[in-house]
Amino acid sequence: LMFVVGATKSTEFTDIRKYAPDNFLLVPGVGAQGGSLEDVCKYGITKDCGLLVNSSRGIIYASKGEDFAEAARAEALKLQQQMEAELVKAGII
Repeated sequence: LMFVVGATKSTEFTDIRKYAPDNFLLVPGVGAQGGSLEDVCKYGITKDCGLLVNSSRGIIYASKGEDFAEAARAEALKLQQQMEAELVKAGII
């Protein structure tokens, strides 16, 4: 099973992990909605990661100009690099 848990209340992940310690969590809300990837990982990551982080709006609306494709790519890469750093910090990679 996978549970959907919003990133904007990341401190509640500790309680959620008591009931779903090994389940994957689909985590929308990082980026444009105000959720912090660092906090999501701090409170929700497991030894196997256990997180599927979603940041649609923060990526697809990175720019309203003609550079939207480049801006979206830059935002996606930034998030990927942040997630990689969190995985390294957690000893997963």
